[in-house]
Amino acid sequence: MSMMDTGMQQAGAGGARTLSAEGMHTTADGAGWVLFAGIMMAVVSVLNIIYGIAAIGDSKFFVDDQKYILSNLHTWGWVTLGIGCIQIVAAFSIWNGRAFGRWLGIIMASASAIAALLSIPAYPFWSLAIFAVDIMIIYGLAAYGGQRTPV
Repeated sequence: MSMMDTGMQQAGAGGARTLSAEGMHTTADGAGWVLFAGIMMAVVSVLNIIYGIAAIGDSKFFVDDQKYILSNLHTWGWVTLGIGCIQIVAAFSIWNGRAFGRWLGIIMASASAIAALLSIPAYPFWSLAIFAVDIMIIYGLAAYGGQRTPV
């Protein structure tokens, strides 16, 4: 039997690759989603860190005189800064390809999504954008993050 008939498995930088009947390499299902989730986790972590520092420092781009669900803008700044710092660790762990990274990524994206919804009074469009990206991260990791190959 030839390699084209057997569909021989090969390891690659983007995950497991198979040799199709046409002789072309195809990436394993979902490897792109896991890579996307890791990149977006890193981007969201940097944005959350910037958002948290701005909230702690009384930046002027937040909406003034808003009522928050819990506490005040300073508290949300510290919460968001903490979430952002843990999210950068989760991004590197996702790229490492271990189950710990997958679960830490899902937990931190969920925490970030909840915090984004709770901080809508301070910055509505920013919060909804972060929420949407967090949902895509959760989908990518939950649906395709079970593959144990580094990205």
